[in-house]
Formats: sequence, C-alpha cells, structure tokens
Amino acid sequence: MNNLPQTNILSSYIIESQYFGTVNWYKLLFQNSNIEIAQCEAYPKSSFRNRTIIVGSNGLITLSVPLQKGRIQKSQTRDVKICYDQDWQAGHWRSIVSCYGKSPFFEYYQDSLKPLFQKKQEYLLDLNFATQEWALKQLKSKLIPSFAQAQEADFRQTETDYRDQFKPNDFQMVQNPISYPQVFEDRIGFKANLSILDLLSCMGPASKTLL
Repeated sequence: MNNLPQTNILSSYIIESQYFGTVNWYKLLFQNSNIEIAQCEAYPKSSFRNRTIIVGSNGLITLSVPLQKGRIQKSQTRDVKICYDQDWQAGHWRSIVSCYGKSPFFEYYQDSLKPLFQKKQEYLLDLNFATQEWALKQLKSKLIPSFAQAQEADFRQTETDYRDQFKPNDFQMVQNPISYPQVFEDRIGFKANLSILDLLSCMGPASKTLL
C-alpha cells in the first residue's frame, strides 16, 4: 500500500475501510471531524472491507472483491491483496449498470466511476481508498480521512473503536435510517444503508444534504 495519508496519533474514532462504503459509513464520516481508518488490524471475515451491497429489481445484490488465498486470517488489513483470477471487475460493473442504469443520476457519474473497474489495484486498502476518494468527490466534500498507524491493541477495547458497526448480515438494522426514493422501491420496498452508489444514483447532488 502506497501514497495514503498517514497519522501516528489515535483520533476520536476508528472505523474500518469499506469497498464503496454504506450510507451510514459515510454518515459517520460526515458527522465526525476526527476519523481515522484502521489498517494495522487483523483482517476479519464477513465485513464490508471487501464487499458492498446494492439493490436490483429482485432484491439485494452483494458485490464481493475476491482476495488472494493464504493466511488471510493472520494478515493485517493493509497487507491483504486482491485476486484477479476471474474478471470480477467486469461483473461488478455490469451489476451496477443493470441496477442503476435507469436511476435519475447514474448517467452523471458513470464516466468517472467506470475507470475504478478498469484499474487493477494490488491491495484491497488501495482499492477502497480509491472508491472513497471518488465518492467524496461526487459529494463535493474536502474530507480526507487518515489511515491510522496505531496497532489494533491500542484501540480495540476503547470507546474510539467504531469498526464494524454494521456487517453484511445485519447492515439494515439501523435506527432512523436515511430514507430516499429508490429505483425499485415500488416493487420490493425501501432498503436501508446500502452502498453509497445507491444514494448517489438516486439522489445525485442532494445526497450530501442527507448525510
């Protein structure tokens, strides 16, 4: 992992890196000025670090970034590498276009979004940083969260640890969820706390005011 903003000081809140983070992940980012993203942590399974959830006409769709096999459970997040044995990038892009191609604002974002699915990042953390940087630019935000150099033992048991507030198996259990019109809401109902891609595609420039 290279060229990411770093800091040695533990901030008020530590959050995990996410792949096209959830709406509530961005809400936390916008509502707290002192945020750092964990990198020196044991990489956990079943989190949003390598997946995002969007919605199509038949329901929720999970997009997962495949990782190189090995002793992932003993790796730190900053060292986890992406696997390109299959063309998952093309698959993710097709799913996103299928879900949001007819949404009110997707056409305004697709030209800047597509290159993220063409560049092959080596490290997961670099990919997540690129998706975060893209989303913040579309949200007209100047936020640049730092990547904490503190070790997990220094924040794991403290009140600053806000990692994994929501996981893929319970991400919709949100109090006072941010609500907005969704593409397939009339068919399957509103789905809370999806990928930031959903909010941007449906609400465009107004997305920032909801966060």
